[in-house]
Amino acid sequence: MQAQDVRVTVRVNRELKESAETLFDYLGLNMSNAINIFLRKTVEQRGIPFPVNTGSQGFGGLNSSEVTGIFNNAVEQDIADKKKKRLPVARYDLDSKRAYLENADGTREYV
Repeated sequence: MQAQDVRVTVRVNRELKESAETLFDYLGLNMSNAINIFLRKTVEQRGIPFPVNTGSQGFGGLNSSEVTGIFNNAVEQDIADKKKKRLPVARYDLDSKRAYLENADGTREYV
């Protein structure tokens, strides 16, 4: 684990976890790599990187478009705060299909 890495604990259904691990293994990934890819892609796209359907109830009365908008605004604000503090911002390079950190000076550190 790198010095700035943190541990995240989540609870998932055992069968779902095992199925995901089988798929990730086939793709040459482990669970941690796959979750990091999801998080970086989410930040890069400034939203969930796939459609989220909530049915007629929505999230607390909000529809999926409203939730996506709120999420996107929060991510944009976080990126602006990080840039203001000259902290690195997580990005995803679509060409090389690799996640990276963009430093305040514009340099990239691929992960």
